[in-house]
Amino acid sequence: MKQPEDKERFELKKEYDFSEGIRGRFYMPRKVSTSLRLDDDILLFFKKLASEKKMPYQTLINAVLREYAQKGKPA
Repeated sequence: MKQPEDKERFELKKEYDFSEGIRGRFYMPRKVSTSLRLDDDILLFFKKLASEKKMPYQTLINAVLREYAQKGKPA
């Protein structure tokens, strides 16, 4: 398959202006699927809180666990 001549002659600029760029705009952290057993009351609590905050309950649980992990407190 023959490439158009424009692409063959493409050269990078010596300098680019990223002053209007947004850091991490296309970064998507890798998620891992896992099975977690939670008590009914805990799951209901997070589902209710998540619906009040209008966000998925998995995202809320992840945020709570991340905050706890960043504080470095043992279980």
